[in-house]
Amino acid sequence: MNKGLTAKGRATRQRIIVAAALLTRDKGAAETTLDDVRAATATSKSQLFHYFPDGRSDILTAVAEYEARQILDAQQPFLGDLSTWEAWQRWRQTVLDHYTELGQRCPLGGLTTELGKSSPQARAILTSLFGEWEDALLRGVKALTSDSPEVARDRARSILAAIQGGVVMLQATGRTDYLKSALMTATSPLQPADVGVE
Repeated sequence: MNKGLTAKGRATRQRIIVAAALLTRDKGAAETTLDDVRAATATSKSQLFHYFPDGRSDILTAVAEYEARQILDAQQPFLGDLSTWEAWQRWRQTVLDHYTELGQRCPLGGLTTELGKSSPQARAILTSLFGEWEDALLRGVKALTSDSPEVARDRARSILAAIQGGVVMLQATGRTDYLKSALMTATSPLQPADVGVE
């Protein structure tokens, strides 16, 4: 979509996406209108349609792409190399710190419960996000265990599901202790036997 845009045009489009992402976090995707985005970005209707020809659906797809990338980037550099138990501990703390900071304005819940339903394109982005995330966790599980491929995949998926469930409860209650407990329980089997209890 950025093809053919000037540097200024790319910056303007990105500014609109970031503003729309913040709006969807606050109001929800279903409640965020083009007028909301225009007001938040001080852009005209013609500008919006210049950068997003299909209007609201284009914006929501761009927001889904942006939020998916934010979710993965926030876990780096640890997500990229979970080959040691120490790396897993640092990654786990990074995840907890990140979602504690975001609180109820977490993009993951909105991405999965709302944006993922907004269009086939957004659903494909969400599927790709979870696939990339799962693959990174799977590499880490394989590095620390001798699990069969099926068991290793299940373990990676259970860690991912623990995060998702903890985030949903965070959004409902404002509390991160559910996420912490789920994540600690899901990752504890990866701890080497010769490492003391945390």
